[in-house]
Amino acid sequence: MALSALAVLAAGIAVAWTLTEASERSVGERLRDGEGLLNLALEALRACVGTDSLSPERDSLAHELLATLASLTGALAPAVLLGIVLIKMFALRPFVWRRRASISHAWAADFPGYARLHAQSDDAIIAVRFYNHLDNLSVVDLKARVHLRYLERSPHDGSLVIYKKWLRVLDEKGDPADERSWLAVERGAPFTVWIPVDAPVPELPVTRIQGKDLSQSHGAKLLVRLTARTVGMGTEVVDERWFDLDGDDFETGRFVPLEPNLAKDVWSWKGWREFDELLHDRGTPPPSTHPAS
Repeated sequence: MALSALAVLAAGIAVAWTLTEASERSVGERLRDGEGLLNLALEALRACVGTDSLSPERDSLAHELLATLASLTGALAPAVLLGIVLIKMFALRPFVWRRRASISHAWAADFPGYARLHAQSDDAIIAVRFYNHLDNLSVVDLKARVHLRYLERSPHDGSLVIYKKWLRVLDEKGDPADERSWLAVERGAPFTVWIPVDAPVPELPVTRIQGKDLSQSHGAKLLVRLTARTVGMGTEVVDERWFDLDGDDFETGRFVPLEPNLAKDVWSWKGWREFDELLHDRGTPPPSTHPAS
């Protein structure tokens, strides 16, 4: 689009140049000279990208203005085009998110110790899943943090005030922590951020999470932010996803698991086609998650 705009500008300069030049030929003859107009347009285009300059006729204010316009464009265009290229190269969005966050019983989490601890509990847990979809990009040192944003009436004047609260997530041991981290992010493999609710969720929307009562709040949303670094380029990758607690961003049930098979490509793993589907909770936890007597 930028190059097309420069070409249109160069054509306009060529026509205006032709109309205002001092010549014994009539205006019609000059405009019908296709080869001459094309050569002038190409010269103007080179001037607009900063590789050439136009030579205005002496004592011609119109030519001076057109040559100045081409020179200014030629000085700015390289910087603009380079910025566009760099933004496209380094504004990376390698992660694909599951459409909705799933809410299941806490004993359904993928951590045996945490599951056993909540085997007799009705508490729920939120799971947010994502994966790296880029084949030629290796991502390392991935960290995930979650915060809750909500609005409440000020006790002073009744106006709405925005509040934010950092939420705990389960770390690699299944213990509540400020963030979840992964050393490496394999292409296509799903990763999950587990967010304890610390309260039952009998129905949607969620009205209480980690001690915060949201029944009198407005516009409650969860923000999941990912930060990582890329191998080779060494650039930082930042991505985030908002989940509306009052909207359609949550569903009850456990997501369909993937069964890794290192002998096959990740896209062929069992369960991959059901990445956005659910396995609904059973009424009681499986026997293996009951605490040992």
